[in-house]
Amino acid sequence: MDYSAANTELWNVLIQLGIIATAIFLANLLRRKIPIIERSLLPTAVLAGFLLLLAKIFGLISIDESFLEMITYHGIAIGFIALSLQAIKENDVKKGDLAGSKSGALIVSTYLLQGIIGLLISLILFYTVMPDHFYASGMLLPMGFGQGPGQANNIGSTYEALGFVGGRSFGLSIAAAGYLCACIVGVIYLNILFYKGKFTKITDHSILSGSVTVEPLQDKDEMSASESVDRLSMQIVLVVLVYLLTYLVTRSLVSGLEAVSPGVAKMISSILWGFNFIVGCLIAMGVRFLLKILRKRKFMTRQYQNNYLLSRISGTAFDLMIVAGIASINIEKLAGLWLPFILMVVFGSIFTFAYLLWISKKIYPDYPYEGFFSMFGMLTGTISSGILLLREVDPSFKTPAANNLVYGSSFAIAFGAPMLLFISIAPKSPGLTWLTLLVIVIYMVLLLSFMLRLKGKRKKLE
Repeated sequence: MDYSAANTELWNVLIQLGIIATAIFLANLLRRKIPIIERSLLPTAVLAGFLLLLAKIFGLISIDESFLEMITYHGIAIGFIALSLQAIKENDVKKGDLAGSKSGALIVSTYLLQGIIGLLISLILFYTVMPDHFYASGMLLPMGFGQGPGQANNIGSTYEALGFVGGRSFGLSIAAAGYLCACIVGVIYLNILFYKGKFTKITDHSILSGSVTVEPLQDKDEMSASESVDRLSMQIVLVVLVYLLTYLVTRSLVSGLEAVSPGVAKMISSILWGFNFIVGCLIAMGVRFLLKILRKRKFMTRQYQNNYLLSRISGTAFDLMIVAGIASINIEKLAGLWLPFILMVVFGSIFTFAYLLWISKKIYPDYPYEGFFSMFGMLTGTISSGILLLREVDPSFKTPAANNLVYGSSFAIAFGAPMLLFISIAPKSPGLTWLTLLVIVIYMVLLLSFMLRLKGKRKKLE
């Protein structure tokens, strides 16, 4: 085998990862040394993505687009699998169960609101000034804002195959704009609240990070550091095994559908592969439950999951996903799409802000601002941007807002299952897009009713 630089296949992965690593390092340096960037709360990964995008636009670097797309696709699945594998403590279940279901409903209802805004804009443009525009492009607003670059990449690619020219770059651009919305709008509103005396401003920003949890390094009954296999290696083994199972299960589902109904299989195959992280989360939860049962039956004496390390794996996967997603945007493919892009970003930001501010006061009456900032950051960016905004008002995680993000995301998988149907039906025809819009409105009303009734019942119990 040729180990020299001439073997580009051998060295390509290292070179591409090296470029991404250099961008993250430079972004972190800029964030630490330039006060205005530090105060903006722009996550390092987002800044690194924009640095790579600018370097690519000006021809300063040559980066493998397919590699970036691969990192974006796998990053979201690995990140959510690592989160879903985390061992749940009994106390957390008792305290967070009600809040988790409310937070899950809130997350999905915000996706639905963003879907309503996006579809209204894309349909109005289709019937008026842009008859050639892809009428279902509005579904990329909740994918970009609500779920970030991973799903914006996956569904954008799916819609591009269905005729939406530039769909992938359009979705990724919305995701990138979502981060800017989280940071710019979030920081402006933070400063307004600081000015009104609602909170005390944090002057030492070195304590801020994008960490999703503050888990201890080792819990009781975990495998010790003296074991024959490193604890980090065991976490990676668990994540990779679950991801392999995800691939096998998804492949089996698609093969089974093809055997029974080729038409149905063709319709939902791309959606199943695009949302493979949901299958991964469900399998990870099953593995977590199985490991818990084995420990209760005394077949296993050690807890193999380490929540701290799983959180770090998740954070790393999301960081790489964000950098690769933003860097892979093709500005040239956005030609002719600037009007729908600007309208969706502006109206999506306004309605997401107003809705979350209103609903947070209803379902988080004891910590409305902490609940708002955590959810606003996540539902325009990712969990890490939600944590960054939250730490400005709750640096020690004294409120349940941080846990709501994690547990709410688990419940959101169940509440968000119909989104698969909406995404697959909407692009079939303009008539079906209108039908999808109507069903989304009805589903959002049902979720709102669920959240507000749950709040009322809790008040009576207290």
